[in-house]
Amino acid sequence: MTLAIMQPYIFPYIGYFQLMNRADEFVIYDNIEFTKKGWINRNRILVNGKDEYISFPLKKASDFLQIKERCLADNWNHERRKLLNKIAESYRKSPNFETIFPLVEKIVLFGENNLFGFIQNSLIVIKAYLGIKSFLTISSSIPIDHTLKAENKVIEICKARKATTYINPIGGIKLYSKDIFKKEGIDLQFLRSADISYAQFQHEFVPSLSIIDVMMFNSKERLNGFLNEYILD
Repeated sequence: MTLAIMQPYIFPYIGYFQLMNRADEFVIYDNIEFTKKGWINRNRILVNGKDEYISFPLKKASDFLQIKERCLADNWNHERRKLLNKIAESYRKSPNFETIFPLVEKIVLFGENNLFGFIQNSLIVIKAYLGIKSFLTISSSIPIDHTLKAENKVIEICKARKATTYINPIGGIKLYSKDIFKKEGIDLQFLRSADISYAQFQHEFVPSLSIIDVMMFNSKERLNGFLNEYILD
């Protein structure tokens, strides 16, 4: 069984879904500390040919709370309308706007203020649209010692789920040792996304934008192709 683990990201780039698609089971961390200025509650879209951040505002809270303990801001009902207007204006002329904007709208208007619950729903909706079959698991539901950190925690999750292969994004190649995983009976592999490009109106291509951008400009058939454009090291 092949397993992957990631933090919950809102509207992540195509590589996130390549990893999800490659795994038989995809574990989403809900019980790790929220990190500022990461990709948990923000991403990038195309605005007038340039990349621009979109953010999901959070209620003020301790910096040490876990992701599942964070909530969207009290003014979220107002802010999400502004966010939807921004996305609509940016992509109104894209080839798949009529199909994809209702999907984005469904996600953004979802009636959940808990940050993890909100992102989990967004991943489920996009996963269904992309036709990804992997099983999603929430990390806190797995019976391990959750005080473990980094490589040790990953290995224990793999063992608890009886995974024989663990796939990590290529960025973790300096963090995890193939030899250590091998001693535990786990084959460690790293997913390296290919250089994916497509037409973004008449502008110079801006890579690694949110999945919103990828879906707005590409058919389901082409998206299915993108999901398999990677190398395993």
